[in-house]
Amino acid sequence: MADRFAIPDMRVALATRAFPTMVLWNRLEGRPRTHDFDRALAAEVRDALWMLTRQWQVGELRGDDAGSPVTVQAQVDRQPLTRLQLGRGPVAPVDPSVLLEAAVERRPLPMTREGVTISLDLRLMLGRQWLQLTSDIGYGDAFIAAYGFEMPDPARPEDAALCANLETWQAFTAVAGRRMDGWRFFEHLRVAGSQPYDGVAAVDPGDHTTLEERATEFKAWVAALIHVPVDDTDDAWTPDRLEYRFECAAGDDVGEQVFTAEEYYGGSLDWYHVDSVPSQGSLTPDVPPAPRAPDVIRQATLPVQATFAGMPSTRWWEMEDGRTNFGNVRPDTTDLAKLMLIEFGLVYANDWFVAPCTLPAGSAASVRGLVVTNTFGERLWIEPVNRATGEPWRRFALFAVTQEGPGAGAQESPLLLLPTVPLIQDGGVLEDVVMVRDETANMVWGIEHTVSLPSGDPVSGPTLGRATRAWHQHLLDARLALNPADRRIVPSSAPVRYRVATSVPEEWIPFLPVHVPGDTRETQLQRGAMPRILDGDPDPPAKVRPETTILRPGLDQVPRLPYFVHEEEVPRAGAEVTARFRRARWRNGVVVVWRATEKSTGRGESSSGLAFDVLVQPQETR
Repeated sequence: MADRFAIPDMRVALATRAFPTMVLWNRLEGRPRTHDFDRALAAEVRDALWMLTRQWQVGELRGDDAGSPVTVQAQVDRQPLTRLQLGRGPVAPVDPSVLLEAAVERRPLPMTREGVTISLDLRLMLGRQWLQLTSDIGYGDAFIAAYGFEMPDPARPEDAALCANLETWQAFTAVAGRRMDGWRFFEHLRVAGSQPYDGVAAVDPGDHTTLEERATEFKAWVAALIHVPVDDTDDAWTPDRLEYRFECAAGDDVGEQVFTAEEYYGGSLDWYHVDSVPSQGSLTPDVPPAPRAPDVIRQATLPVQATFAGMPSTRWWEMEDGRTNFGNVRPDTTDLAKLMLIEFGLVYANDWFVAPCTLPAGSAASVRGLVVTNTFGERLWIEPVNRATGEPWRRFALFAVTQEGPGAGAQESPLLLLPTVPLIQDGGVLEDVVMVRDETANMVWGIEHTVSLPSGDPVSGPTLGRATRAWHQHLLDARLALNPADRRIVPSSAPVRYRVATSVPEEWIPFLPVHVPGDTRETQLQRGAMPRILDGDPDPPAKVRPETTILRPGLDQVPRLPYFVHEEEVPRAGAEVTARFRRARWRNGVVVVWRATEKSTGRGESSSGLAFDVLVQPQETR
């Protein structure tokens, strides 16, 4: 039987790269005569002759004819990012003055919650800015009357979001009829054809032009203050996946390179979040641009030796940092990766050099080759290893974008430099939702741990849930005190009672598994609602709605739309979704602020205690 590892002609095999560089291995270091390495690694000093023999043994007295690199000239082809598509929205050109993270992660500000606008602090700021812009013209009282705050009515159940929390109630009562709602005014200006004086009483027609100019200045100020999507098509967040999706393209329609991010959870956007996919014309505009050749960048630099923390010294008799002890690493005989790492650190660590190359952000770059001049004056042309043709195992690249789709690996992977920043300041958590699985109840719960109040301040979800239920119970008790005949009569003489179902806290939002339309096996999680059971309520119980914008997609639309989440997005460990403001300074010095949502791994399963068909004692009933 022929040996499949036998190589007839080694020169031909190396020239054609016919075999992998490593096909069989046993150990990557010599076999010692004993099992104890401690004395051999101690490098004990005997005498001068013994030291010379040890230097000769490790090869320090042997000269090599290999030269070190002196200069490096790099040639790089660069294609700028030209088009961007957020979610399933339209294709738009890439604005180099806009931070990509802000363009992808920005979410709409939560403005409605069952008819109640929120973020009082932001609304007051915008109203104050508009009144300052028009202070020389006047009409301040007229704008406050047209876009003022209404007084919360504690007798209305619809105002529970404003009155259930004492601090929020006091804040809205203090500004009612006295301050201007700037965001409601800004939303009016965003409507096509709207004018700032619409609905404002006693505005002189001679001031219309001045007010229109101030309105343009006001909209520009708001756009610079906080980045928000223009409309629903300008939002990259995918609610049913709890993640962002976007695509960007470099080049033109002739040599287009498309990069897609299907599962960006938020945090720090970088090249490893996107994959390279074949161009199918999805990002090609209606009027394709003229073919554009890539920019050729040539740079000459001085290479420096690559170093890393704990790197072994190149000479035998040189003191090293004792915090990294390669001799104390004890890999298994089958641990190939660890053995290769040790061999690289001990043998080949000083054979690597770094040649920096400055490239503009927002581009896809491909290294065509390097001209290396060594200490002997030799000039060598070095091409990238990932340009090799043939089987995928012959290709090797670091920091290269993964290729997906048909023909993956057949083309060279570019180096993608996204227009992002290395550091972002994160604000406090405004909303925090934990998606957990409840195997006992056979459903998924969205637990609202943190909720934003109408004033804009975050509050604990359980605290707000208890306060909201207590407020509705208070309104019901006041109503029943005036009309005792409306109270629901519950007999109490029975020794036991039958409870149809138990209740859960109001911050627990249920998600029920349902079949996907047209499929008998695939299921998704549909948002449900638990009833709010009040003591003595004669009316049918109201549904408990989520308070966070993370769980409210479709609730604020007319008519209301259902909300589905793919079941695989909530694993057994669960998922945690948070919303907060983020702040960064872009390269032109402009400060960018946006509201972002981020998903991370949850904390495991949980139990709601929900039960059906339960017999309880009378004192246990509510």
